[in-house]
Amino acid sequence: MYNLARNLLFKIDAERAHHLALKGIETAYRTGLNPLLAAPPRGLPQRVFGIDFPNPCGLAAGLDKDGAHIDALAALGFGFIEVGTTTPRPQSGNPKPRMFRLPEHRAVINRLGFNNQGVDTLVRNAEAARYSGVLGINIGKNKDTPNEQAADDYLHCLERVYARASYITVNISSPNTQGLRDLQEEDSLRRFVGALRERQEQLAGVHGARKPMLIKIAPDLDTAQMDAIAAVVTEAEVDGLICTNTTIDRSAVAGHRHADQAGGLSGAPLLRPATEVLAQMAQRVGDAMPLIGVGGIMSGADAAAKIEAGASLVQFYSGMVYRGPALIGEAVDAMRAALAGAESAA
Repeated sequence: MYNLARNLLFKIDAERAHHLALKGIETAYRTGLNPLLAAPPRGLPQRVFGIDFPNPCGLAAGLDKDGAHIDALAALGFGFIEVGTTTPRPQSGNPKPRMFRLPEHRAVINRLGFNNQGVDTLVRNAEAARYSGVLGINIGKNKDTPNEQAADDYLHCLERVYARASYITVNISSPNTQGLRDLQEEDSLRRFVGALRERQEQLAGVHGARKPMLIKIAPDLDTAQMDAIAAVVTEAEVDGLICTNTTIDRSAVAGHRHADQAGGLSGAPLLRPATEVLAQMAQRVGDAMPLIGVGGIMSGADAAAKIEAGASLVQFYSGMVYRGPALIGEAVDAMRAALAGAESAA
């Protein structure tokens, strides 16, 4: 069924297709037609960050920025859902067109720019959802907030989402908000993470529950940058890393008519660089924190490769565009085999 829908969706503008696909998933959920989209995967329970996940395959942030479709997306069989990125105030994002498919490469370029209705809307939607599973909420800053004041935006969002989130992701790696990735630089990151960690512990006391906080990093990092990030997050006792966001590198799609479009590249070309960063960060942080592997997952084998590189959990988004919900069960089965192999080797 998804293959038929994809053929139709690929005939229209990518961003419009995105919204239509979400409406379709919502309709299938409300009418009980989910089984026509994909069979739920068999369970593969994992305990990570002190949280029990029914399976290690999650939806990456970006598909449901405002948390308006949590129940419908969870019903597809994901072990966890991450919504956002959300910002303190609503913003429209970058000018359209701002999303481009590269079917020959099974890739997407987007420069959406944190388009969302603001953190208050996301929290209302999340509170209205029936879903009681693992919910990650991805937070960012408004485009017009200078980096010197960025921590204030993240602190505001952290406070607003804390009660509803199972974990919070701090997005400092999107290439679509000018200057955002500068927050990954060592000195800035140390001050920034320190402020967030302090507030995280304060909120744990207020709410009587400690919610894990993860940092989402870019794939376009050199060795020195990875060394610095690993040192800062380990020292600050951050709960985990998400490796990685989209890439600004175009070498894998050179010559395509959309290759020069500004924005982040996701999909199959991201698999290798994202998995390399994942493996490098796994070596650097060791047992200090779990990692989530994201980027380029288009098959079960891709998901298993993330586990083998050091991830405890995986997420995908562009894989939903090209493969649909069937990828969830395929990924879970492949990770089952990879985890069993790792246990045997140990």
